[in-house]
Amino acid sequence: MKYLLDFILAIILTGLSYYIGSLLFRHGMPIWQAMVIGFSVVALGALTEALGAPIWLIVLVPFPVGMLLLYLFLQVPVPNWIITYATTLAFYTLLHIPMSYFFQFHSLIPAWKLS
Repeated sequence: MKYLLDFILAIILTGLSYYIGSLLFRHGMPIWQAMVIGFSVVALGALTEALGAPIWLIVLVPFPVGMLLLYLFLQVPVPNWIITYATTLAFYTLLHIPMSYFFQFHSLIPAWKLS
């Protein structure tokens, strides 16, 4: 049950990262699109983990999916997309570190442990 709750929390926090990142550059996407990206990224990370992949692959595999979905949903020129994606990663990291430190929630992709 804890894994399911962590999985849902990871989806919400990852989706919020994409949502906030998209809002900063006036190209905001609807929250449901951000949650679709969050679900896709976290589910792919969890699936890669379940298949017994090494940690570097678990972290690497979801990136192209998140990048592609963000590009498709935003429908902006590539430079704007790159800036938005970089901002999203910054928010993702800013959320990940305190969640790991204060709440022992060690991963926004289930196997990516920071502590």
